[in-house]
Amino acid sequence: MRAARTRVVPSIRTAERPGTGKPSQDRVFVTSNAVVVLDGASQPEPSDRDGGWYAGVLGNILSRRLILKPEADLKELLAEAIAAVAARYDLQPGDSPSSTVSILRWSDHADVLVLGDSPAVALAIDGKIQAVRDDRLQDVGRVEREKLANTAGFSSDHHDRWRRLVEAEQAMRNQPGGYWIAEAVPSAAAQARCVRWDVEDLDAVLVMTDGVSAGVDRYGLLAHWQSAFAVARQDPSRLVDMVHSAEAGDPNGARWRRSKRHDDKAVALVEFGKLDLPKVSKL
Repeated sequence: MRAARTRVVPSIRTAERPGTGKPSQDRVFVTSNAVVVLDGASQPEPSDRDGGWYAGVLGNILSRRLILKPEADLKELLAEAIAAVAARYDLQPGDSPSSTVSILRWSDHADVLVLGDSPAVALAIDGKIQAVRDDRLQDVGRVEREKLANTAGFSSDHHDRWRRLVEAEQAMRNQPGGYWIAEAVPSAAAQARCVRWDVEDLDAVLVMTDGVSAGVDRYGLLAHWQSAFAVARQDPSRLVDMVHSAEAGDPNGARWRRSKRHDDKAVALVEFGKLDLPKVSKL
């Protein structure tokens, strides 16, 4: 049988950077047993209740529930939180702000939930990489996405094509054959990608918005995720700044086609490698 474990207390460092002079729509929450990273969806038309507002409200509720229900199923917790926000603010499906949600919770194991394109990437003790991703959004609005990709610069024409892409995405939000995201449909939580890892097998985990993961996945600034962990361990802000600087060197999106010059960026580095956990004992 297993010996009783000590309480898991990993090292946690975070970094954030807005893409523009406006406040970031990314949010990071840290509790005693979890980190939550959210990427509020950008909207072509400004609103007081934008993606950043929604990410902040949802993240606060999720953080409290993670502490109050430390062993609850993550999908159920997320569904409860989405329902609570929708009820409190009278949000309507298809006509409300939205956000990705990524959760890493730890005890004697590590549970991960990813809904939307904010991945969680783990570095195992043996050096191998394990990633939890949800890229279903990329399969929506292919025609509009291609037109946007073929538009050079960030002109008004680019903005119009981005607006059309957003409209095409909204039409397929939280529907079979489309993509799933936190908004006003609690059942979307059931579509999240989830995994469980043993903390004894983990060295570190990066939980981040796509503004950060693009540095490896799209821009190829680092050859592999092991290198990204090395940079983040020096300082998570270095990883964020590296991606931001690369975008600054491609100001018109000629090298890397994208919807905006700079995306908001947020990352949490959770390090398990230095934990002194008791070993499994056999009787």
